[in-house]
Amino acid sequence: MIRSVLRTASTTLIVLGALTTAALANDFAPQISKEVAEKIRPWLSDPAVVDAVKAQNAKTGGLSDADIDKLDKQWRAEAKGGGGPLVNEVTGNALSSFLKGKKEASGGLYSEIFVMDAKGLNVGTSDVTSDYMQGDEGKWQKTYPVGPDAVFIDDVEFDESSKAFQSQVSATVVDPATGKPIGAITIGINVEKL
Repeated sequence: MIRSVLRTASTTLIVLGALTTAALANDFAPQISKEVAEKIRPWLSDPAVVDAVKAQNAKTGGLSDADIDKLDKQWRAEAKGGGGPLVNEVTGNALSSFLKGKKEASGGLYSEIFVMDAKGLNVGTSDVTSDYMQGDEGKWQKTYPVGPDAVFIDDVEFDESSKAFQSQVSATVVDPATGKPIGAITIGINVEKL
């Protein structure tokens, strides 16, 4: 009897936790979509974004999977060590300055911003990401290869570093001259600021 009650209570807690998570995942989607449409999309066609992504695509287009894996390992080691040539090159470029400005101007709404190329590699970042290769994650897989209008809103999660509930929203970066996808962007949204 006691085991049955404990099992039922445990199942109830798991179900309630899942429902709470699902509610958090969906409750902010309309507001996040509006933020993307009205405030983020307009600056995705800025030459600071488009030119940087196109330049990196030209540079990384011929990289093999082994090359990318090597760069990703280098980035991870440098990120843990507080910097290095690859991390410093990306975080110190003009696109990263542009993204840092957008983050600062958001008044805390944007917790991080990073732009990826056609292979899912970081082009510019407002903050150092844990890895260089994003192409194996939903933020890239559900945007760039899907098409020019793709937007992917991830679940709301508690972010330990900022001590706030956040959702990452990702969108395809498009070359305005051709209308074709060239990369993707991910923005961490502090849903408590919406």
